Amino acid sequence: MPFDPVRDAVQLNPSPSLRRATHLSVLLNSEPPSRPSLHSGAEKLAAAQPLKREQDSPTSPSNSRPSSSSSSLPPSTVSPAMRSAPLIYKPTHRLTPPGSVLTPMSKAEVEMFKSYVGKGTSRLSKRKRPRDESATRDEPPAKKFAGDAGVIVDHYNSRPEVGVLQRQDSPIIGLKNFNNWVKSVLISKFAHPALASSTVCTQRTKGKVLDLGCGKGGDLTKWSKAKISEYAGADIAAISVEQAQERWESLRVNSRFHASFAPYDFCTQDLEDVFPSQVLAHPFDVVSSQFCIHYAFEKEETVRKMLRNVSRFLRPGGAFIGTIPNAEQLLDRLRELPPEREDLSFGNAVYKVCFETREHQGSYGHKYRFFLRDAVEDVPEFLVHWDNFVSMAAEYDLHPVYKEEFHDVFSEHQDHSDFGPLMLRMKVVDSNGESSMDEDQWEAVNIYLAFAFEKR
Repeated sequence: MPFDPVRDAVQLNPSPSLRRATHLSVLLNSEPPSRPSLHSGAEKLAAAQPLKREQDSPTSPSNSRPSSSSSSLPPSTVSPAMRSAPLIYKPTHRLTPPGSVLTPMSKAEVEMFKSYVGKGTSRLSKRKRPRDESATRDEPPAKKFAGDAGVIVDHYNSRPEVGVLQRQDSPIIGLKNFNNWVKSVLISKFAHPALASSTVCTQRTKGKVLDLGCGKGGDLTKWSKAKISEYAGADIAAISVEQAQERWESLRVNSRFHASFAPYDFCTQDLEDVFPSQVLAHPFDVVSSQFCIHYAFEKEETVRKMLRNVSRFLRPGGAFIGTIPNAEQLLDRLRELPPEREDLSFGNAVYKVCFETREHQGSYGHKYRFFLRDAVEDVPEFLVHWDNFVSMAAEYDLHPVYKEEFHDVFSEHQDHSDFGPLMLRMKVVDSNGESSMDEDQWEAVNIYLAFAFEKR
C-alpha cells in the first residue's frame, strides 16, 4: 500500500488530543497542546532522532516543494517526542524585527497624500510619517488657494519641466524666444545700471535681485550673465519654485550666485513672512515681475499688497521691471466684436482671449480667460489699466520710466549694436534676419507691453 502522510499520521495518533496538525494555518491559529514538564520533555528530545529534510523523490513532480513537517517522514522515524512537542513559529532569517507592525494611515493622512502632485510624491518614499510630533511642529501649514488663485496654482504646478533641449521642440518656440529677448532688453537697459550702483557686492559680482513670479527659473541664466551677487525667487506655485531651485543648482559653480527660494503669494502675503530676515536685511536693487502681476488686479487691496512689498524692499534708485498684457489692445479687440455676439472671445491658432462681460465698471476685476498654446491652459486673468497702475504706484514712490508694446520694443532695438546680434544668438531671427515666428505667433506676442519703474 502506498504511503499516505495524512492516513499514517491518524494511525500513529488515534487520540484527537495527540493528533498533529498538518496544515500551516492550523499550526499558526490553533491552541498548542499542553506542554510537558521540562524534565520529561528533555528526556524525550534527547531520545529523539534528529529532524532532517527528506530529499525530493525522483518520481515527484518538478514543481513540488518538500515539506519540513514530520508527517512527511516515514512512520518508523516519527518518535513520540516529535508527535507531542508543539511547533513554534520562529524563523531565523526574517527581514524585520519580530515586534514590527505596519500602522494603518489615518483618514487625514490618506486625504493629505491624495493631494500630492509632481515632486510631492517623491518625498513619500523617504519617510511616510514623522518620527515624532516635534519633527513637524515648527513647519507652517501648507497654504491653500481657492477660486481663481487655486486654478492658477494648479495650472502652473502641473506644467512639466521638460528641459532646455525639449523646449526647442515647442510649437511656439519662436514666440518664447522673442519673449526672452524682450526680457533681456529690459534687464540690460534698466536692471544693469541699478546693479552697477549697488552696495551689495563681492570681488566678482554686484547687486541683489528679487524675482516675483520666478516660475520654473526661466530667467536664472539672464541674471547669471548679469553677474549678480544675490537672488531671491518667489512664486505662488510651490512645485515651480522647487524646479527653479533645481535649475539654479544645475548652473555651473563659477556662474552661480547666492540664491533663496520660497513659495509666495504677493496678493495676500508679506515678503517677510516667507523669506528669513537675513535675505531681506539689505534692500534689493532690482525687482523683476514677468508676465504675472496682472493676477493681482482682481481687487484694489491685492494690488496695494503687491506694490507695498515691491516698494518696501526696493532701495531708492532701484528698478522695478516687468511685462503685462496690454489692456488697451484687448479692449479694442473686444469692442470690435459684433454687438449681438454672445461669445466674447477672439484670437487665432496660437492664443485665445475670452471675456466674461462686455462692459465692466471700475479699474479692477475685469476678468477674462487666456489660452496660449503649449504655455497657458485657459487661466483666469485681469486687465491692468495703465493709468490706474501708474497713479497707484506713485503712492509707493514708484515712477514709470519706460512703457512699450512688444512690437515697438522690436522696432526700437532690432538694429541696436548689442540687441540686434542678441536676436540672432537667441534664435529670434536666423542669419538672414528672418523671424522664427509665424503670423499667429507675432499677433500673440503683441498683446503684451514691457515696463520699468524707478523708486524715488
